[in-house]
Amino acid sequence: MVPPRSSIRASKQMKNFPFQTGLTIAIVAVLLAGVRLLVPSAQGLHWAHLSAIIDLRGDRVTLSPLIRHSDPILPIPAPARLGKSPFLLDDSRGQLDHFYKALWRSEKRENGAVTRIVHYGDSPTTSDLITGDVRELLQRRFGDAGHGFVLVDKPWAWYQHVGVKLFASGWLIAPASHFEAQDGMFGLGGVTFSGSAPARSTIIFERRRYSQFEVWYLRQPSGGVLTVSADGQLLGHVDTRGDSKSPGFAPFRVESGASGLNIQVDQGSVRLFGITAEKAGPGIVYDSLGLNGGSIEVLSHMFNPTHWAEELRHRRPDLIIVNYGTNEAGFGSFLDSEYERELREVIRRIRGAVPDSSILVMSPLDRGRRTPSGEIETMPTIPRIVSIQRRVASETGCGFFDTFEAMGGAGTIGRWYAAEPRLIAADLIHPYGNAGKMIAGVFTKEIVAGLNRFKRRESISDPPEGVRQ
Repeated sequence: MVPPRSSIRASKQMKNFPFQTGLTIAIVAVLLAGVRLLVPSAQGLHWAHLSAIIDLRGDRVTLSPLIRHSDPILPIPAPARLGKSPFLLDDSRGQLDHFYKALWRSEKRENGAVTRIVHYGDSPTTSDLITGDVRELLQRRFGDAGHGFVLVDKPWAWYQHVGVKLFASGWLIAPASHFEAQDGMFGLGGVTFSGSAPARSTIIFERRRYSQFEVWYLRQPSGGVLTVSADGQLLGHVDTRGDSKSPGFAPFRVESGASGLNIQVDQGSVRLFGITAEKAGPGIVYDSLGLNGGSIEVLSHMFNPTHWAEELRHRRPDLIIVNYGTNEAGFGSFLDSEYERELREVIRRIRGAVPDSSILVMSPLDRGRRTPSGEIETMPTIPRIVSIQRRVASETGCGFFDTFEAMGGAGTIGRWYAAEPRLIAADLIHPYGNAGKMIAGVFTKEIVAGLNRFKRRESISDPPEGVRQ
C-alpha cells in the first residue's frame, strides 16, 4: 500500500527480492507447515498458499502481492451474492456508446474492426490478474487482435502478463508510482526504462504469434540507437535522437507472424516505455497497465499531462478503464479532502486527450481489516470510495462498474478468506487467481449485456426502411 503523494518520501527502487527476508519467511512457512502436519486441526497456511511463500523464484508472484502465477485447477466459485442493483455496470445514459459501437463492429467481424481497451489499475493489474482473464474472455467472443502493451522489463518481481515471458537486463527502471522526481514522461504504461549498451529485452508470447509490433520510446537530443529483431530476424534499427523530448513510435511488421521480440541498445543511451503486439483484426486488444502501489494521484500528478495526452492519442483507445481505490482506502482524510478532486482531474485529462473515447470508472475490490476480536470486516472507506466514484462517473459522463458489489459487497473479504480454497491473501487485499477469474467473468457478462442493450437502442432509433416507430 502506498500513501498519497503528499505523504510520500522519495524511495529507492527495489528491483531484486531481498534474500535474507525471503529466507526468514521460508523458514517460518516450513515451521507453520510442520504444525499442520503434526496437528491437522491447527489453523494455519493452506498448502496452496504455503508453496507460493516457499517458492521465491522470479517467475512467481511473491509476497507483495501474494498471488501465484500457477494456481491449481479448481472450480470457479459463484459470488456470495449478487449486487442489489439490477445492473452492476451503469451505462444508462450512453456513456459507453463509442466503445459499444467499436465492439459491435468487431462482433460483426467487419474488416479491420479492432477494439482497443486501455486498463489502468493498481497491484492486482501488475500481474494481469482479472485483466488477463477479461482479455481472454472478450477475445474468445469478439476476436483476437493482439495482446497489447507490455513493459520491456519487470519493475517488480511479480510483474507478469498471461501468456508472456519477459527477460531483460541493463535497464534503470523508474515507475511513476514511486513518486520520485522525474520529468513526468512515463509513456503509456507508467514506467520509464533507461539503458545503454548492452541493455536488452526479450519478450516471448507463448500462446500466439503477432504480425504488428511497435516500440514506444522517448525522442531526446542525446538519444541512442537500438536494434529490433523478431524470432531471430532483424527488423531494423531505431535512432531515438530528437530535437527535444517527445514520444517516439517505431512500428514493425512481420508478415508471417512472430512469437518473440528482441530489443538491444547498440549505441548511446535510450529511454523506452514498452512495446505493443497486435495482429490484423477484427477483434480485441486489451492493454493491462498496472502499477504497484498505484493510486489516482499517479495519473493526476506524476504523469506529464502533455506527454500522456500524446501517448493516449497515438493509442486511440475505444475504452479507458480507471481502476483505483484500494490504496486510497487506507487514508480517510485524503478521501475527505482530495480524492474526488483528483478523480475529476484524471477524467478531465483523459477527455481532453481523447474526447471520443469512452471512460469507465471501475471500483476497487473489497478490502478487509481485523477487528479487536480478530474478526475480518470490510474497511469502511471502501463503500465511501465506491459511492464517490459512482457519483463522479455519473456527473462526468463516464460509465461505472461496481466491482465491490459484483464480488459480494460488504463482508466479502471475510467470506473469501474463510473459503476453502482461500480466495484472498492474508493481507486481506489481493485476490488469488480463482477469485480473479470470477470477477472477470462477471465483468465480461456485464459488458456483453451492455452491448446488447446498446444494440436494442440502436434498432429502435434506426428502424428498418418502411417501418414506422
